[in-house]
Amino acid sequence: MPGRSQMIKHTDHFHGSDLESIEKVYGIKKEEIVSFSANVNPLGISPKLKETLSEQIDAIMSYPDREYTSLRKKIAEYVHTDIDNVIVGNGSTELISLFIQIKHPKKALIVGPTYSEYEREVALGGGITHYYRLEEEKNFILDIPTLESELTTDVDLLIICNPNNPTSSAITRNDMRKILDICKQKGIFVMVDETYVEFAEDVAKITSAPLTGYYNNIIILRGISKFFAAPGLRLGYAICGNVDLLKEMNQRKNPWTINSLAAIAGEIMFADEEYIKATRNLIATERDRICKKLATCNNVQFYPPTANFILVKILKEDVTSIDLFEAAIRKGLMIRDCSTFPFLNNKFIRFCFMNPEINDALLEVLLEGLQ
Repeated sequence: MPGRSQMIKHTDHFHGSDLESIEKVYGIKKEEIVSFSANVNPLGISPKLKETLSEQIDAIMSYPDREYTSLRKKIAEYVHTDIDNVIVGNGSTELISLFIQIKHPKKALIVGPTYSEYEREVALGGGITHYYRLEEEKNFILDIPTLESELTTDVDLLIICNPNNPTSSAITRNDMRKILDICKQKGIFVMVDETYVEFAEDVAKITSAPLTGYYNNIIILRGISKFFAAPGLRLGYAICGNVDLLKEMNQRKNPWTINSLAAIAGEIMFADEEYIKATRNLIATERDRICKKLATCNNVQFYPPTANFILVKILKEDVTSIDLFEAAIRKGLMIRDCSTFPFLNNKFIRFCFMNPEINDALLEVLLEGLQ
C-alpha cells in the first residue's frame, strides 16, 4: 500500500469516473467500488431501453436523419417546449463548446463553487472568468441583489449550474426570470446547465425551459449521463428560443455527431415514464431519509439538497475530507472530497443518493468517522 502522503496527492485528482486511479492507489478492484461521487441514477439504465435497443441494431446500416427530427420531437415533449427550440449534440460538452465558440465571451461570470469545465471552455475561447461566490452562511443560495452588483458592463456571459454541483442548491424559475431581466438590460447572455434538474422534487419550479419561449438571452443545457445513467451514449441537448443562435450552432456543428443507436436510445428513454417516476420517487425518499439521519449527528452540517446529491461540512476539528474519503474507500465506497472546488476546503464532502441499503452502509462509515 502506498504511503499516506501519496494517497493525499492522488485524491486531489479523483473524479467520479476515475476508478482506474483508485484501483491503482488503494488496491481495490474497480468493479468492487460503489461510486457515490459520480451522481448517477442508482436504478441504472431504463428497463425499456434494455429490452428494446438490440431490436434496432439494423439502424446502424444507414446514416441518422441529419435533423434528428424524431429525437428532437421526443425531447420537446419531455421538456414541454417547441421542437424548433431543441438542438442535439454529442454530449452537452459538444454544445457548450459550440456555444462558447459562437458567443466568444471576453469575460464570463460563473456562479460558484461549481464544476470546473465551464472555466476551461471559456479559456479555450480566449475569454477570462470571474466567480460570483455563493455564501455558505446563506446555505449556498444565490442572492440576486449581490449578483446584480457583480454583473458589470464588461461581463458578457453568466454561467449558472441549476441545481448546482456540488452544493445541490437551486434557483427557482421566478428568480431566474429576475436574473434574465437584469442580464437583458445589461446585454448579458445566460447559460444554464440543468444536468441535475430532473432529480428535483418539483422540476417545474426549477427548470428554466419555459423561459426560452420569451427570453432570447438564455440557453439551457442537459444530458443523459446522470438522470438516465447513460454517459457512454454521448447524447446531450440544449433548449433555446434564440433562432439566430440555434441557426449558427446548427451550421457550425458537424453532421451526424450522434450515432443512430444513441438517437434511438434517446427516444426510448425520454418516453419511459415508469422509470422516470421510479427514479424521482427513490431519490425523493432517500434524500429526505438521509437528511433526517445526518441531522442527528452534531459533527456535521449539511445544506438542504435539491438534486440527487448532498454537500456536507465536517465540524469535527481533527477530521478532514481526505480522512472520510479514505475511511469510505477502504469499504469500497467512493465519495467526493470537495477541497478542489473553488471556495471549499478540506472540510467538505459530497455524495449522491443510491439504493437504501448501500446508502446506510456509507452513512455508517461516515458517522463512525465523525464520532
